[in-house]
Amino acid sequence: MKYIKSTKRKLGLFIAVCFAVMAITYIRAIYDLPNQLTLFENQENVYHLDSPFLVDIQADKSDIVKLENNKSKKKSLVRLINPVLIKPQRMGTVNISMRILGLIPIKTVQVDVVPYREVVACGNTVGVKLKIEGILVVGMSDIETFEGKKMLPAKDAGIKPGDLIIEANGKPVDSIEALISEIDNSNGQEMKLKLKRDKRTEVITVKPIKSVEDNKYHLGMWVRDSTAGIGTLTFYDPKNNAFGALGHGITDVDTGALMPVENGEIVESNILTIVKGRAGSPGELKGVLIEERKELGIIKKNSPYGIYGVLNKDMLYKFPDKLYPVGLRDEVELGKASILSNIDGKTVDEYEIEIQKISKKPSNKQKGMVIKIKDSELLEKTGGIVQGMSGSPIIQNGKLIGAVTHVLVNDPTRGYGIFIENMLKNTVDEPKYSLNEAS
Repeated sequence: MKYIKSTKRKLGLFIAVCFAVMAITYIRAIYDLPNQLTLFENQENVYHLDSPFLVDIQADKSDIVKLENNKSKKKSLVRLINPVLIKPQRMGTVNISMRILGLIPIKTVQVDVVPYREVVACGNTVGVKLKIEGILVVGMSDIETFEGKKMLPAKDAGIKPGDLIIEANGKPVDSIEALISEIDNSNGQEMKLKLKRDKRTEVITVKPIKSVEDNKYHLGMWVRDSTAGIGTLTFYDPKNNAFGALGHGITDVDTGALMPVENGEIVESNILTIVKGRAGSPGELKGVLIEERKELGIIKKNSPYGIYGVLNKDMLYKFPDKLYPVGLRDEVELGKASILSNIDGKTVDEYEIEIQKISKKPSNKQKGMVIKIKDSELLEKTGGIVQGMSGSPIIQNGKLIGAVTHVLVNDPTRGYGIFIENMLKNTVDEPKYSLNEAS
């Protein structure tokens, strides 16, 4: 009887250890392996997942990548008890799933196979002019009537900050002047406004109110149809002049909404002064846009990961021409690197930085790495990372690996960077050169 109880205890202990090891394998797979992996067509990748259990790894497409280890040569199914080799076969996207003993799912990794790229790293400060696709509502304002009442017709009708007005009474409106004209022509009658909100289109009825202040009709809202500022050009592709800049999107200062682009352009800028960054007070490159000269390029897209468009071929002489191979996320290392920037608005210089942290699975792709300014000259001039430096290219081991995106407010010597692959996927260029080919 004692023997049976002892055997049961040992069996129970063995089962508990097995479950513990499975749990450890599961947790390691979740945290050690990325959710998304980008590979060049000619690049192989080896992954290790130490586990006493057999782990099946299978691709949902067999012609994009081949999976191999020293015990299997199958195209889509291998045992991950040994290192697995991922060999790209052609461009495209494939999902690789992993299961313990072929039964318990632990991870799915999206693998994008993309063409090899070399681009020009820039670092030039540029002026950015953006025309919004519609009229952006940024706030509400009450209207005092002739009866002494204060009214908010837009708010009462259900209009909210962040809404994008695209039509008034069935007519497209692409400027504040066009919207004001429709309000004036309403003579106080109800208007129908078509607007976009959270990717949905709605039609809202609102009645203008005549103000005692100017004897004109108003809706009681603040709106914006354009924006402008200074940022840094990250790269361009000499094959088609497609560019990327900033590393983060342009958002409305009042609502935080990403501003949809109708059209826009980048122009030359003149940096007038540098406001040094201090703890709790971000610095800034202060300057003006030189609008009387020919535009440097046209903006086609404003995404969360930067602005993108095409450079004017007649203005390419304004930028560097040195080609850099692209370094993907798995090639980025902790330690020494550099950024390219022309904080004086004249010459692009290289400044030493340190990559202090790398996130393999960033929930926010704008913050894939934490960087620290180490260059004494740059620290003396700017105090670290300042507004206007967003988009400065990050170089490591002779490769373009990313761009500066944000500064840490409490420590302006440190900030965030985006992996360059996340920017390249947003370029607006010919399909044969675009990372978007991986689909």
